Amino acid sequence: MMKQTIMKYLACAGMVCSLAACDDWLGNQPKGEMIPETLSDYQMLLNGQSLYRSLDVYPLFFTDDIRLTGRGEIQNTNASTGAVTNYTSFDYMDKSQEMRNAYSFAEGDIFLPSDDDAIWNDGYEHIFTYNAIINNVLATTDGKDTDRKRVWGEALVGRAFEYLNLVNLYGNHYDAETADTDYGVPLVLSEVMTGEQYPRASVAEVYRQIEEDLNEAVPCLAKVVNHPFAPSQSVGQAFLSRMYLYMGRYEEALTNANAALESNSYLIDLTEYEVLDHGTFGRIVRSDNGEEYPDPQDNDENIYTRTPNNTSYLFAVVAASDDLLETFRKDLAEGQADMRKELYYCTDSCDRTINGGRPDYFRGFTTYMPYVDMNVGLGTPEIYLIAAECEARVGDVDRALERLNTLRDKRIRNNVHYATPTSLSREEVLRLVIDERRREFAFVGLYRLIDLKRMNRESWFAKTITHTAGNDGSWTLPPNDPRYIFPVPERVISFNPMPEYDR
Repeated sequence: MMKQTIMKYLACAGMVCSLAACDDWLGNQPKGEMIPETLSDYQMLLNGQSLYRSLDVYPLFFTDDIRLTGRGEIQNTNASTGAVTNYTSFDYMDKSQEMRNAYSFAEGDIFLPSDDDAIWNDGYEHIFTYNAIINNVLATTDGKDTDRKRVWGEALVGRAFEYLNLVNLYGNHYDAETADTDYGVPLVLSEVMTGEQYPRASVAEVYRQIEEDLNEAVPCLAKVVNHPFAPSQSVGQAFLSRMYLYMGRYEEALTNANAALESNSYLIDLTEYEVLDHGTFGRIVRSDNGEEYPDPQDNDENIYTRTPNNTSYLFAVVAASDDLLETFRKDLAEGQADMRKELYYCTDSCDRTINGGRPDYFRGFTTYMPYVDMNVGLGTPEIYLIAAECEARVGDVDRALERLNTLRDKRIRNNVHYATPTSLSREEVLRLVIDERRREFAFVGLYRLIDLKRMNRESWFAKTITHTAGNDGSWTLPPNDPRYIFPVPERVISFNPMPEYDR
């Protein structure tokens, strides 16, 4: 294999390709300069920084968490001169075409023919890198066999992570009755590019590959890792729990979530933090000693760290929806405060006077301004919430509430526990879990979009989303609408024709 294909890499970027690849069949294919030969080469390839950045912000424009404004809807008045200026940062008409298309639930393509889709391109670029490692690292002759298998297993987890994102964004949500015929995404398992076209695998085929990759990976992974960019055994189990949750296989999801929590159960205590101001990074600190909120790689609740692209742009251009803000107000007793809302959001104004900036005033609106890098990989809060949801569905509702209480103790100042044993029904407890998922993962990765796609199939949840932008428009997205499924980029279709959803 190595002799048939000239593979190249950049350790700093983690990108791989074949020199024979001249056509852009799947999107941007990786490029590099050196040939990996040893175990340490493949370890360097696996450590490439490009692999640590994933996803993008634009899928959030399809959710019920954001709000855009119409022209002139927000006006600022200069205190000294009385001059009135429009605050345009949240304006719908001020956004890029793809963001307007997403926010207005446009039919057909989201991106213009000349535009790249960063999630598709980066996802397959990462997959080609992982494929090069998976298909070749076990044949190296240096190092220990356990280390070769560990690197192999870590690459399998990485590939599974990318495919789980891709199939849930560009495919119909998993349905056992239709998954064998629903369009998934091209399933590419080789780093060798021969110029052939890649057929679109079914949703079921992609999920089978994800399940196989994770099951093969778990026994090879280390129980303890040196940094959260590398997956441990419990991370593999946690990804299995996420996958089974999306498939509706709740018993298996619960088993894997509980197994993962046996090794990783830490939750950062947000009640110990405060905001010095809403100006810039480093303004969320511990109340007792002023220590800054940890970076994603230093936060022990992040067990698999991946940082998103373009979040700094998102923070300044969308407002939180009234619907989301109401969710933050729910389930709070008098004297309680949800620290996720208190620490990560600004209301009415954001002080940008630091470092020569200026204060921005957006009266009546709240914006997401966390001033910390968010993790779109995997963390222990998700495992608690998967366990809670699966307990609510197929297990013990009291145990589900206990899982929620454990998380909320670290998120809600002066938290009052949900009482157990409870008189609440399974559906009532499930509602509490889904609301908690929304609060925990608002503005982070694909969580809310996937939850909308999967939960809209249940009659008690089914929700129509309405987006408005003042006089500039109002748009609705009914539950289970095919527009929830993102189109394959037109640039990819032009090189690699494949069947598409009618959206």
